[in-house]
This record gives sequence, structure tokens and C-alpha cells, in this order.
Amino acid sequence: MTAFPNYRPKQLSLGPLEAEILDIVWQLGCATVKDIHDRILSDPDRELAYTSVTTVLNRLTKKGWLVCDKKGRAFYYRPTVTKQQAQVIEAQEHLRRFLAVGSPEIVAAFADNLDAASVDKLKAVAQRIDEKRRAREK
Repeated sequence: MTAFPNYRPKQLSLGPLEAEILDIVWQLGCATVKDIHDRILSDPDRELAYTSVTTVLNRLTKKGWLVCDKKGRAFYYRPTVTKQQAQVIEAQEHLRRFLAVGSPEIVAAFADNLDAASVDKLKAVAQRIDEKRRAREK
């Protein structure tokens, strides 16, 4: 299980190209604009300007998804969270929005449409929540 990260990007929303480039950085661990541009252009059906990659990397840095280090003349981009940590953050955000509906009736109505496997998962989550709560109370 991936622990909830201590760090959270400033802005969670990502456009399709931002998500694609972030995924490439996760795959490479650390990457230059050229590394990413070359990876995208390895698909013969794709066209993307080098400057567009630079713009997206700068946006991802401003949003808090990447940090940039200068080594010599090159800029190296690396992620601030792992892909697994990003999935935990995304799941927590979805849950927060879902619970913000505020009406137990609406949440309960949602449960009426779940299949048996989903109901079992929800029961397991509820059990884990109870276990965590009891452990904190001790």
C-alpha cells in the first residue's frame, strides 16, 4: 500500500499533454526537454514542437508536479511525487468531492447501483476505517 504523501502539488488538474509528459518523466525518473521530445516523436504519427514540450514542463513545474535542476547547460526535470502517490492523491480528491455532496440519501442511492464486488470493496474500506479509528482511540 502506498502511504499518503507529505507533499501535494499546488494544482491537481492536468491537461492531456501535461498528463502524457508527466507519465514520461515518471518512466524516465529524470528527463530533459530533449529526452521527452524524442520520446514523443518516436511515434511517427506525432508532431510536437520542442518549445511546446518546454512550455508544458514549465507549467507542470508551476503546478508543483515537477522540479527543475540545472546541470551544466541542461535542465533536468524530476517528479515531486511518484505515480503511485499521485494515484493516492487523486483517489483522496475524488472521495473528498464525492462526500462533499453532503446528502447521505444521495450517497446511499449511489450504493444501490453497485455490483457485489464493489459492495465488498466498500465493506473492506469501512472495516479499515473502523480499525484505524479504534487504534487512534487507544
